[in-house]
Amino acid sequence: MNAQTIQHLIETGLPGATAEVRGEDGVHFEATVVCAAFAGKLPLARHRMVYATLGDRMGGEIHALALKTLTPDEAG
Repeated sequence: MNAQTIQHLIETGLPGATAEVRGEDGVHFEATVVCAAFAGKLPLARHRMVYATLGDRMGGEIHALALKTLTPDEAG
């Protein structure tokens, strides 16, 4: 697994989202995801939305994913 693949999965699964994903070792990643669909949602709900785009890869190919989830307004 690589950061570019994760970025593609997130952006495909959350239409209109932009994701910046980093991770050097192929199993631990950090991502900042900006999506209008996050508006009015608590952080846990936002994270679940992102995890849903990755499916079974979480806990398998992707051992850990630290998330920062923002609406476009929050991202400024």
